[in-house]
Amino acid sequence: MDRPRLLAMWKRTFSLSWPVSAEHVLRTLMRTTDVLVTGSFSPAAVAAIGLADLYARFPLQIGLGLGSGAIALSSQDTGREAEASRDEAVSQALLIGVLAGVPFVLFGFLFGEAAISMLGAPDDVARMGGQYLAVIFATAPARHVALVGARALQGTGDTKTPMYVNVVSNTLNIAGSFGFGLGLFGLPRLGILGVGLATAVSNAFTAVALTAAFAGPWAAAGLVRPSNPVVARQLVRVSAPRVGEGLATNLVYFPFNTLLLGLGTEVNAAFQIGRRLYQQVTAPLTRGYNVAASVLVGQSLGEENPEEATYRAWAVVALGVLSVGALGVALYTAAPVLAGFFTDDALTLRYAADFARVYGVTAVATVTFIVLSGALQGASETRVPFVARVSGTLIFLLGLSALLVELNWGVFGVYVGIGLSWVWMAILGILGFRYLDWAERAAEMMAERKESTA
Repeated sequence: MDRPRLLAMWKRTFSLSWPVSAEHVLRTLMRTTDVLVTGSFSPAAVAAIGLADLYARFPLQIGLGLGSGAIALSSQDTGREAEASRDEAVSQALLIGVLAGVPFVLFGFLFGEAAISMLGAPDDVARMGGQYLAVIFATAPARHVALVGARALQGTGDTKTPMYVNVVSNTLNIAGSFGFGLGLFGLPRLGILGVGLATAVSNAFTAVALTAAFAGPWAAAGLVRPSNPVVARQLVRVSAPRVGEGLATNLVYFPFNTLLLGLGTEVNAAFQIGRRLYQQVTAPLTRGYNVAASVLVGQSLGEENPEEATYRAWAVVALGVLSVGALGVALYTAAPVLAGFFTDDALTLRYAADFARVYGVTAVATVTFIVLSGALQGASETRVPFVARVSGTLIFLLGLSALLVELNWGVFGVYVGIGLSWVWMAILGILGFRYLDWAERAAEMMAERKESTA
C-alpha cells in the first residue's frame, strides 16, 4: 500500500468535503428550527408543515437530480480544461432548473390546500399547510438554481463558495423563522406563513448570490447564452435517473409511514427521531464524501486517467468506512441519550433509540453506497444508483418490512427492512462500480461534447 499517496488523497478529500458537511449541518439545524418554531404555535401547525414538506421534497429531488448532471459535466470539463463546454453545461443546467420549477409555482397557488387535504388533514391543518406550501413553491425555480449552482461550482473543485453562500442563507432562514414566525426583531408575527416566508427569502438569496458568482469574477465557471443541444441532452441523460431515484424514494415513504402508523403513533414518531439523529450525526460527513468522490472521479476522467479515478473512489470509500463507521458506533452507543433530547415519552424513546441504532449499525453500508453513487455520478453513470436505491427501498424498506410485520415480527421487522435496504444498495453500488465500464461512457460523452463545441 502506498501510504503517502493514500494520505494525500484523504487530505484532498477532506478539503473538498468539509465545506459540504458544514453546510449540511447548518441546513439540518434550519429545518429543526422550523419545527421548534411551529411547535410553539400548535400541534396542528407542526402537522401542517410536516405534511407540506412531503410535497416540498419533490422540487428538492429535481434540483438534486439536475445538480448531479451539472457536477458530472462540470468536473469532467474542468479536468480536461474545456472551459467553453463547462460554461455551456452550467448555463444549460441553470436554465433547465428554472423552467422545471415553474409548474411547482402554479401547483402551490392553485392546489396547495387541496393537496394537504387529500392526505386526510383536518380543515385547519389543510389551510395552514396550503399557505406554507404556496409560499415555498413560489420559489421553486430559485431553489433549483441554488441546488444546481452549488453543484456546478463544486464540480470545478470550489466547495467553499457554496458553503459561504449557504451559511449566510441558512442563518437568514433561521433568523427569519423566529422573526416572521414569532414576531421578533420588530417584524410582524405571521405564524406558519412567516416560517414559509423565511425559507422563500433564503431560497431567493441563495439563487441570486450563486448566479452573481457565476456572472462575476468569483467562480471558475461563467454564464453563456445556452445554445448547444448536445450538452442539454447529456444533462438530461445524466440527471433523469437521479431525479427518478429521488422521486421514487419519496413516493415509497408515503406507504412506509402508513405502515409505521399502523404499529402505533409512538413508532412513527420514533422513526422520525431516529432518522433525524442519523441525518445530524452521520449524514453530513457522508454527504461531503459523496460530493468529493464526484469531483475527484470526474476531474480524473477529464484528465483521461481512469486508473486514477478508480483509485480515488476507493480511497474515499476507505476514508468513509473509517470515519463514518466510527460515528456509527458512537450513534449506536449514545442513541438513548440523544433520543432523549427529542422526547420524554418512555415508549417513543425506546423505539427511537432502536431506530437510531439501526442507522448506526448500517453506517458503513450507507457511506459505501453514497460514496460510490457520487463516484459513478462523476462518471455520468447515474443508472446504477437509481436501480440500487429504488430496488432497495421498494423490496426491503417497504416490501420486506411489511411482510415481516404481517408475520408478527412487529417493529423489529421494520428494523430488519431498513438495515437490509442499505446493505443491498451498498452491494449493488460495489458491483456497479467494479464491473461496469463507466470510464468509457464518460469518455464517449466528453468526445461528443468536444465535437459539438469545436
